[in-house]
Amino acid sequence: MLNPKETKTIIIDSFHQLTPAEVFTRLNFSNQGLSAGEARSRLAKYGRNTIRKNTVNSAYRLFFSQFKSPVTLLLIMAALLSAGLGDVADTVIILIIVLISSCLGFWQERGAANAVSALLKLVRLHCDVLRDGAKKTIPAEEAVPGDIVILTAGDIIPGDSLILTSQQLFTDEATFTGETYPVEKNAGVLPLDTSLANRSNTLLMGSHVISGKATALIIKTGAATEFGKISADLQSALPSTEFERGIRRFGYLLMEITLLLVIIIFAINVFLHKPVLDSLLFSLALSVGLTPQLLPAIISVNLATGARRMAKQKVIVKRLSAIENFGSMDILCSDKTGTITEGKVMLKDTLDTSGYHNDKVLLYSWLNASMQQGFHNPIDAAICAAYKGGANTYLVQTEIPYDFIRKRLTIQVKNDQTNLAITKGALNSVLEVCSQLETADGKLAPISSGKNSILKRYEELSGAGFRTLGVAYKNGSSDIDFTREDEREMTFLGFITLFDPPKANVAETISKMNDLGVRLKIITGDNALVAKSLALALGMKNPRILTGPGLQKMSDAALIHQAPLTHIFAEVEPNQKERIISALKKAGHVVGFMGDGINDAPALHIADVGISVNTAVDVAKEAADIVLLNPDLSILTAGIVEGRKTFANTMKYIFMATSANFGNMFSMAGASLFLPFLPMLPKQILLTNLLTDLPEMAIATDRVDESDIRSPQRWDLNFIKRFMLIFGLLSSVFDYLTFGLLLLIFHADEKMFQTGWLVESVISATLVVLVVRTRLPFFKSLPGRYLSAATLLVLLLVLILPLTPFTTWFGFTRLPTAYYGWILLILTGYIFCAELAKYWFYQRIAARLNPRVTKVVTFER
Repeated sequence: MLNPKETKTIIIDSFHQLTPAEVFTRLNFSNQGLSAGEARSRLAKYGRNTIRKNTVNSAYRLFFSQFKSPVTLLLIMAALLSAGLGDVADTVIILIIVLISSCLGFWQERGAANAVSALLKLVRLHCDVLRDGAKKTIPAEEAVPGDIVILTAGDIIPGDSLILTSQQLFTDEATFTGETYPVEKNAGVLPLDTSLANRSNTLLMGSHVISGKATALIIKTGAATEFGKISADLQSALPSTEFERGIRRFGYLLMEITLLLVIIIFAINVFLHKPVLDSLLFSLALSVGLTPQLLPAIISVNLATGARRMAKQKVIVKRLSAIENFGSMDILCSDKTGTITEGKVMLKDTLDTSGYHNDKVLLYSWLNASMQQGFHNPIDAAICAAYKGGANTYLVQTEIPYDFIRKRLTIQVKNDQTNLAITKGALNSVLEVCSQLETADGKLAPISSGKNSILKRYEELSGAGFRTLGVAYKNGSSDIDFTREDEREMTFLGFITLFDPPKANVAETISKMNDLGVRLKIITGDNALVAKSLALALGMKNPRILTGPGLQKMSDAALIHQAPLTHIFAEVEPNQKERIISALKKAGHVVGFMGDGINDAPALHIADVGISVNTAVDVAKEAADIVLLNPDLSILTAGIVEGRKTFANTMKYIFMATSANFGNMFSMAGASLFLPFLPMLPKQILLTNLLTDLPEMAIATDRVDESDIRSPQRWDLNFIKRFMLIFGLLSSVFDYLTFGLLLLIFHADEKMFQTGWLVESVISATLVVLVVRTRLPFFKSLPGRYLSAATLLVLLLVLILPLTPFTTWFGFTRLPTAYYGWILLILTGYIFCAELAKYWFYQRIAARLNPRVTKVVTFER
C-alpha cells in the first residue's frame, strides 16, 4: 500500500504505473469527463493550459523595461547627484523628460502587444474533450486535469495524459526523445522505473498524433507537464529572423560609435576645464539623445500595425518578426489543393479494372470512406457525397488508419452475411498488397495478368488530370481482427478517380506574384502526370517537373542548382519537402512554405516563413508563423504587399534616426572643441530627442512608395552604414553653418546659442524625415496624414517654445526675428542638398551596394 504522501508524488510524476481505474479513484476523476462547473473550478485552480509565464504583471514589467538601458540609469543617477548638489530644478526637468519618453515607449509597445494578443485568439488551437458526458470542442488553453481528450491524426496533445483507449496510435515525440520516427502507443500499465522515452501508455504535451486515434485522461497541464519543465529549464526561444539579427547588429554598431564619441566629448570638456558634473550630465544626455532609444518601440508598433492591416486581408501573423521575412520572400512553395485548386474534391467515377463504371467499386469505396474514424479529409468527403445507395447495414470491426509509410487505409466491416476488409489508397501501395484482381465480369485472375494494363490505365487517367486511387478487398472473419500483417494477398477491385479544378483566378494571381518578384513552386504528392495536367490547365507551357524518385537520386549540390529552376515537385514524399526548402534557402532565397497537413510541420519549421490555414490540422497551425483565414493565393498576395509596407516603414525609422542622430554626434563633438560653454544643456538634449521622436512614432501609418512594394526587400547593413555616413555628415555641415550664423553674425551668448541651435536642430531633423522617407523627390511622395500632423505639431511647438514660460525652465531665451529668416535660408539649402544627395546616393552608391534586381523565372505562356 502507498501512504498518502507517496500517493500524491506517484500520481503526479509516475502515473504510467497506475491503471485508469486507480487514477479515476485517487484523483476524483470520472470516466464521463468533467462537468462544466468542475472544469471552471479546475481552470481557476490550475490556471490556463500554457507554458507561458503568468502575464498579470506584464504591464509593470514592460513599463520598467523602458528604463533598463544602462545609459538611461546612469543619467538618472547623475541627475539625482546634481540634485544633491543643489540643482533641483534641472534634475526635475531631466527626470520628467525621461519619464515622458519612457511612457511613450510603453504606450506604443503595450498597444502593439495587445493588438497581437487579440489577433492570436483568432487562430488558437482547440481540442475535443468529454464534458458532461458529451463531446465538446474547447480551446486547448482551457483543458484541465481530469479532462478526457479525444485524439485523431494531426491533433496536438494538450496535456500529459494516460491512454484509456487507442487504435493504431502513433505519435511524434521528437521534442523529448530526439527520435524522428513515430512512436507506437497503447493503453496499459508499466513498471514504476520505466523511463520517459519508454512510457508507451502515456502521451506528452507538445507531441502530436501521426496516425490512429485514442482517448486519454489529462493528468497534468501547463508548466507542470514534461514539456513545461523542459521549456522552463531551457528557456528556449525561436531562432532570430534575418531582420532581428540585422537590427541587433545595427544597434550594437550605433551604440559603439555613440559611446566612443561621448567618451571623447566628455574628455574634451573636462580638458577644457568645463564643470565636471555638467560635462558628465551633458555626455550621458547626449548618449540618450543620439542613440535610437525608441527603436524597439517603433519596430513593435510598425510590426503590430502591419499585423492589423494584414488581419484585414485575412492574414493572421502569429510571430511579428516573420513579417520582415514575408516581405523579403522571393519563393513560395505550396501544395496545390485549396490554394491552386478549389479544394473541393469531387468524385469523377469509380471504375473496374477495364476502365468502366462499377457500382461495387463505389460501394466498397464508400464503406471505407464513411466508416473510418481517423483523420477526416476531402477525398473521403467527396466519396460519401457521391454515394446515393441504400442504408448502411455494416458495422466496423477494426480499422488500420492511413499513414504516410503505407499510404493506404483499411477498414474491416461486417453484417449478417459478410465480413470484409476494404483497402483504398495510392495505387502502387494498394497493388503491392494484392495477389489477384477482379475482372469486369466478377471473375478473379492473378494480379500479374492485368498489372500492366492497370498501370497503363492509371497513366491515362492521371494524364487527363484525375487523381486516381486504388481499391482492394479481402474476406475476413468475425472472430479475428484484421491487422497490418494481414494486408496481403488482397484482391484489386478498381479505381477511384477524383477531380479538383483549378481556381478561376489562379493564373492571374500567379502572374501578380511574379510581378511582385515571388515565384510559386508547387509541391505535391500527386504523380507527375496529374501535376503536368494542372500546369497545362493554368496555361503554363513546358513546366519543369522534378519527381520524388528523381529527387531521391539527386545529390544536395545538384538539388541546390536544380530546385530554383523547377516549377513543380511531384510524387514528393513528406520528408522530401524539408529537403526541397533547405536547398532553396542554401541557394540564397527567402522561402515561404504553405502547408496544412500532418506531415507539413517539419517543412513549416525550416521555411523562412511558415504559412498555414485556419482549417489546418493543429500541428501545422502550431508550426506556422502566419495563418490564413482563407486558403487563397490572392489573400496571400495582399499579405505580401502589407508585409513589404511594414518592412519599408521600419527601415524609414532607421534612416531617420541615422541621418539626424549621427550628424548631431559630429556637430556636438566639433562644437565642444571651440565653445567656452556646453553646446546644449543635458535637459535641452533630452527635449530635442523627445520632440524629434514624436513624428517618428507616426511612421507606422505612413504611405509607402510603389517601388518599395514591387520587389522583395532584404536587410543590408552596408547600405545603412553608407546612408548614415553620407546624410549624417550632410546634417553636420548645416549645423556648422548655424554655428557660424549664431557666433559671427548674431554674436550669440550661451543661452542664445543653445536656443538657436535647438530650434534649427529640431526643425531640420523633422523636415528631413520628409526627404529620407522616400526615394522620390519629397513633393512627389506625400507623407501619411498622421505623420504630416505630427510634423506640423512639432514645428509649431519648437517655434513658440522660446516665447512661452518654459523658456526659463530650459535655459532658453528669445531669438531675434532676423534669425528666423536666416534659419529659413539654411533649412531650404539643407532640404535642397538632401534631395541632391539622395538622388546621387540611390543612383550611384545604393545601386552598387544593393542593386535590388530580382530575377523572376516565369512560366512560358
